[in-house]
Amino acid sequence: MKKVYYLRLILGFAFLLMCSGQILAGNPDRAGQSGASELLLNPWARSSGWGGANSGAVRGLEAEFLNVAGTAFTTNTEIGFCHTIFLKGTGITVNALGLSKKVGEAGVLSGTICAMSFGDIPVTTVDQPEPSLGNFSPQFLNLAISYAKIFSHSIYGGATLRIIDENISNVGAQGIALDAGIQYVTGSNADKDNFRFGIALKNVGTTMKFGGDGLSTRLLNSTGTYQLTVEQRTNGFEMPSLVNIGAMYIASLAIDHRLSFAANFTSNSFSNDQYSAGLEYGFKETLMLRGGFIYEKDLFDENNRSTWFTGPSAGFSLDFPLGKTGKKIGVDYAFRATKPFDGTHLLGAKIVL
Repeated sequence: MKKVYYLRLILGFAFLLMCSGQILAGNPDRAGQSGASELLLNPWARSSGWGGANSGAVRGLEAEFLNVAGTAFTTNTEIGFCHTIFLKGTGITVNALGLSKKVGEAGVLSGTICAMSFGDIPVTTVDQPEPSLGNFSPQFLNLAISYAKIFSHSIYGGATLRIIDENISNVGAQGIALDAGIQYVTGSNADKDNFRFGIALKNVGTTMKFGGDGLSTRLLNSTGTYQLTVEQRTNGFEMPSLVNIGAMYIASLAIDHRLSFAANFTSNSFSNDQYSAGLEYGFKETLMLRGGFIYEKDLFDENNRSTWFTGPSAGFSLDFPLGKTGKKIGVDYAFRATKPFDGTHLLGAKIVL
């Protein structure tokens, strides 16, 4: 009976997300109408190395971004950090810090914080157009709390509550978004679960709207006898909702060697749909080499391309065991090609306790 229940659960959830995907499917007429686009940037190196193609089987803390269901695979405690040089040459950076902790026999609680910084920008005004008034530093911040659960050896599910804050010194916008995901693993034990499938709905949330003192101006009335405060109105904007559908196949080449093939389809609500594929080679689960490619409409047409990413990505990971207890420390690097600018570089580290 439990197997029937879990099968109905995953089929029902998949059907719900498929329906959502039809609503959210990429629409050229809506391109550029959403905000909070930082929610589309993967802040973690391992999954970025193969272009996020592993959404159907991503595991551990990094799963919080692609498919939160994968955090359910956390065995005890995992701590991760990643620094991103976004579009090298622009001065934009992204820092992500997270903690994933197993609670109870089947649950995992995770928390992440991601901050996007744009560096120092000179302050200028109409009366003082020269940069002599100091600097201001815009920052985009999002905080996430996730819970995932193991329903059976084959079914894993989870959800995320995310708080988004975008601000400069005197203007800001805030919002709340929800993610949900589920993963399915074939087979009844670790030796047979070589095919994995996942589906996730991301960034479904409130409408955001900018406000603050920076949108108001003090003016004299027509007679010049007193001052008025005039505030400019701003339009609200939606979040960049999307659906990820991914699958992975793991092939054992020989003892201590494996090769993983992954593919993912992303249905974006305010931009082109994306297709990604990736490959990862692992040796003793100590050295991992990976590469990927993300395709979307007009990617090879420089005149009509709507993204700075040109498709290719690559990366590697090194995991060093700390004794024979299963604890380990790992370092990760990933690169995504861009044009213009000099690519996006991610350097991360994690500790598994």
